[in-house]
Amino acid sequence: MGHPVVRIGVLGPGHIAATFAAALAVVPGAVLQSVASRDGARAEEFAARHGARRAYAGYERLAEDPDVDLVYVATPHAFHCEHALLCLEHGKAVLVEKPFALDAAQARRMVEAARRHRVFLMEGMWSRFLPATRRAFELVAAGEIGEPRMVSADFSFGRPLDPASRLLNPALGGGGLLDVGIYPLAFTSLFFGAHPVETSSFAHLGPTGVDEHAALLLRYEGGRIASLTCGVQAVGPYEAHVLGTRGRVSLPAFAKAETVRLIRADRTEDFSFPFAVNGFEHEIAGVVACVASGALEHPEMTLDETVALLEIMDGMRRSWGFAYPGE
Repeated sequence: MGHPVVRIGVLGPGHIAATFAAALAVVPGAVLQSVASRDGARAEEFAARHGARRAYAGYERLAEDPDVDLVYVATPHAFHCEHALLCLEHGKAVLVEKPFALDAAQARRMVEAARRHRVFLMEGMWSRFLPATRRAFELVAAGEIGEPRMVSADFSFGRPLDPASRLLNPALGGGGLLDVGIYPLAFTSLFFGAHPVETSSFAHLGPTGVDEHAALLLRYEGGRIASLTCGVQAVGPYEAHVLGTRGRVSLPAFAKAETVRLIRADRTEDFSFPFAVNGFEHEIAGVVACVASGALEHPEMTLDETVALLEIMDGMRRSWGFAYPGE
C-alpha cells in the first residue's frame, strides 16, 4: 500500500501562502487541494499559479470541503483565531502561520477546540524545522560549546511602511513583537525552555500605537540569560548565537538559516544545509507526517510551548501599555 496523501487547503492567498505553496510542491505525500479568499478572483489566480484543484470565494467553503485534510491559515494575525476555529470546528487539521494568535487567551481557545475535536493543530514556526536549527541544537546538546549560558538573537528589518500596512496597523495585529519577535523567542525556547523565571523589556510605540522596535531580556533557571531584539523600523544583524562556556554556535539569517558556525578556541567549523525550495518544505514535511499518522501535535512544536510563548509576549505588551483592539 502507498502512503496516504495529505490534501492541504490554503486559507488566505497572500505572500506567505505563496511561499508555502511553492515548498509544498516538493513535499512527498502532500497535495495542494484548495485555496480560499474573501476575493474569489484572488483565489482563482492563486489556484492557477500554484496548481490547486479548487478555489473558493469565502472561507466557510474551504472549511466544509470534504477533500481537505489540513488547512494552512495564512491570514493577518488578527484573524488567526477566528479562522483556525472555523476549520477546527469542521474537524480539519490546522497549521496556523506564526504568530499563532494575538494573545494567550485566543491561543487557549484554539487549543481547547483542537483537543475537543481531536484534530491536529500547530503553530507554523517554520524556522524550528530547518536542518540548520536542528544542527545547532544537536551541537549544543552534544556539549560542543560546553554549558550553554546565553542566547542572543535579533530579527529586525527597516523599510518604508504604510501606516495602514499589516505590520503597523493594530487592527491587523501589527507590531514587531508578534511579527518577528516570536522568532528569537522561539529560538531561545528551543535551548532554554518556554518558562523564564523573569523577563524585562522595553519598546518604542510608534504613531500607530504598535511596537516598532523592542529589546527583550529573559532570565532562566541555572543562570541562563537571553538578550533579544526585534523591530519593523530598524535594520538589524538578523543573527542568533548560543554562547557556552567553551564556545558558541552562530546562525546568520537565523530564521531562514542555511548555515551554522561552531566557534571554539581550538577550531571553527561550518555546516551547510541549502534549501530545496525556500525552507518551508521541512515544516510541511513534519506536519504532513503527523497528520498522516493521526498525531494531534508535533513533538517539536507543542501547543503548550506556543501558549507559553504568547503568555511571555502578553506580559511584555502589558508592561508597555500596549493592547490590541478587543483585548
